[in-house]
Amino acid sequence: MNAKPTTVDEYLATFDGEAAERLAAVRATIREVLPYGEEKLRYDIPAISIRGRYWLHFAGWKQHIGLYPVPHTEGELEERIAPWRAAKDTVNLPYSKPLPLDLVRDIARLALELHGGDA
Repeated sequence: MNAKPTTVDEYLATFDGEAAERLAAVRATIREVLPYGEEKLRYDIPAISIRGRYWLHFAGWKQHIGLYPVPHTEGELEERIAPWRAAKDTVNLPYSKPLPLDLVRDIARLALELHGGDA
């Protein structure tokens, strides 16, 4: 029996192939926007927190990567997010589609903007 991951690096090491590459790309893209955020596992998935508040979670699943929470917004950004929404505040990035890293970057910026400014 494998031990449950206790760090984000350990969590990511449980994936291989395309899923691992995509998760690494999502992580790096989020870190571009939130470079000073602290990475921790929360609810057994990676989360970025700043000033003790969790802003964005990401997780690898069998068919997709999930981003949580992604609140509804207005205008062009919501139009770009909408096709990827799987639930009220969930965005799924299927492995079967190109990875929209620009959208991931903008979702991280949205989280930053909604939660108080500078990382």
